[in-house]
Amino acid sequence: MVPMQPESTPPTAPAATAAGAPVETAASTPRAALGGLLMGLANLVPGVSGGTMLLAVGVYEAFVSAVAELSTLRFRLRSLVLLATIAGSAALAILLLAGPTKELVVSQRWVMYSLFIGLTLGGVPIVWRMAQPLSRAVAGGATLGLAVMVATFLVEAGGGSGESDPLTLVVAGLAGASAMVLPGISGGYLLLLMGQYVPILSGIDDLKRALTADGGVDPALLRQALAVVVPVGIGVGLGIVAVSNLVRWLLVSARQATLGVLLGLLLGAVLGLWPFQHGARPEPGQVHDGRVLDATEIAALDPEDWPLARFDPSPVQVAGAVAFVGLGLLATRLIDRLGARGGGARSGA
Repeated sequence: MVPMQPESTPPTAPAATAAGAPVETAASTPRAALGGLLMGLANLVPGVSGGTMLLAVGVYEAFVSAVAELSTLRFRLRSLVLLATIAGSAALAILLLAGPTKELVVSQRWVMYSLFIGLTLGGVPIVWRMAQPLSRAVAGGATLGLAVMVATFLVEAGGGSGESDPLTLVVAGLAGASAMVLPGISGGYLLLLMGQYVPILSGIDDLKRALTADGGVDPALLRQALAVVVPVGIGVGLGIVAVSNLVRWLLVSARQATLGVLLGLLLGAVLGLWPFQHGARPEPGQVHDGRVLDATEIAALDPEDWPLARFDPSPVQVAGAVAFVGLGLLATRLIDRLGARGGGARSGA
């Protein structure tokens, strides 16, 4: 993605940035490590964008420029160090926290979904500022983005667990990679809609447990984990390169319309995050993931794979949901302010 410039700036200005200037003046390694840590956490939490986290700590331009250089086989030490620092700290955060995050989503879904709603809506002001001044292109793009999210919500019916074949996992990785490039867009949320959020977090947690098992590596668990992690990793790698270059081009040739689409995607993202739903044990004869379940299959089904069902909340749960939405909004605003102080605002926030 290119840095946001005033409307009076010639269209060729972003090319100079892409040529490497921000990388030459990139933030220090500690700032890049913090950005990678926050990006890793963001990719575990539906509603939070990894791109927004990089904007917040002021390394977004340097990151995208470094990715663009690498994708064109330009290898510079400064760019490689920056990417390695961000990717390494992000991977560490994902590996260590995937399990706890999954457990919270499964056991405290209404709490986590309420928090996710607040975090999602908190990204709206960021993209809104980037889209100024408003125009018909912004409005049209926002309408298109909102329509896409409505259609996705209707098709996916709330984001239950889906089949995790290799091709689906590669596509899920591509979707997740968008969060590393698009400020305000959550890869975790897209995974939630695709029904791949819990399976992928389970795979990552299995990888950690396989590598730290008593008596050494657990080969069976390692194979099971790699069957999930490898396809997702391939999708993420392809997605970062493809999406970053595509969005850079779109923001040069159709900046206002592209930002409008991002805004519409954000506004529509909360549709699939209705908090008052939980995993409900299926009944014999119920169709789940395309097959009719019998008593034996239901007994073997992990609770995290149960289909979601809505429930009537108590007054305490309603009040708690409102509070957690507010907490998510506050968290995003605090990170946004950090970006304004640390250079993120100058990077396009």
